[in-house]
Amino acid sequence: MDGAADVALNIVFMGPPGAGKGTQADRFAREHGIPKISTGDILRDAVTADTGLGRQVKALLDRGDLVGDDLMVGVVRDRLAQADAVQGFVLDGFPRTIRQAEALDQLLAQRGPVIVVEIQVPDDELVRRVVSRRICSSCGRTASAFEGDGKMPERCATCGAMLVSRSDDSERVVRDRLKVYWRETQPMIAFYHARPTYRAVNGAQAPERVRDALVAAVASALGKPAAELKAGTTVRPENNA
Repeated sequence: MDGAADVALNIVFMGPPGAGKGTQADRFAREHGIPKISTGDILRDAVTADTGLGRQVKALLDRGDLVGDDLMVGVVRDRLAQADAVQGFVLDGFPRTIRQAEALDQLLAQRGPVIVVEIQVPDDELVRRVVSRRICSSCGRTASAFEGDGKMPERCATCGAMLVSRSDDSERVVRDRLKVYWRETQPMIAFYHARPTYRAVNGAQAPERVRDALVAAVASALGKPAAELKAGTTVRPENNA
């Protein structure tokens, strides 16, 4: 394959709490040989590496302050410059503001288009999912009704300990989280919505069907049939993509 004609998979997944965004991002990244990069991972990696930016982030977090746009963009710039992200990545949790989105466009100006996929799930379904999930009382693993036959298990599949509800997974708390999410995210959706590389998928389906829809959405954004978006490879966009 001619490298000059290839395009990296530069993907942003968007979706509200409970949409399965993190799980799907992990899976897509793994199946296509690119890193999944979340906001939390970016900050922890920068702090662990003890870079200049990492030390600034640590100082902010130690004081309980928020990481501003300029500093976050700097951390993301460093992360995307690493060798494993050359052929693409899946971003989860970034960008969060219009300024961050504009900066991402600049960072990727020579690396191909930004493909934005929004996982859409009705609020009532999101509430049902989050309220029903459980965590292991021993190892902390999260279990949900997505698993197996859709019935909530009583014991952890990893260690066998009892599963319990999270104290912050009440319906009131979840609906409050969703209000915050929509208030903060609607400007981002509007920013990307008119782009030819924006796609929305129905997240109110079984995880396997959502996975297939995500693959088809990314391929479509590149002007390719889903069958041509093969794991571990980059793809060539059509001339009109």
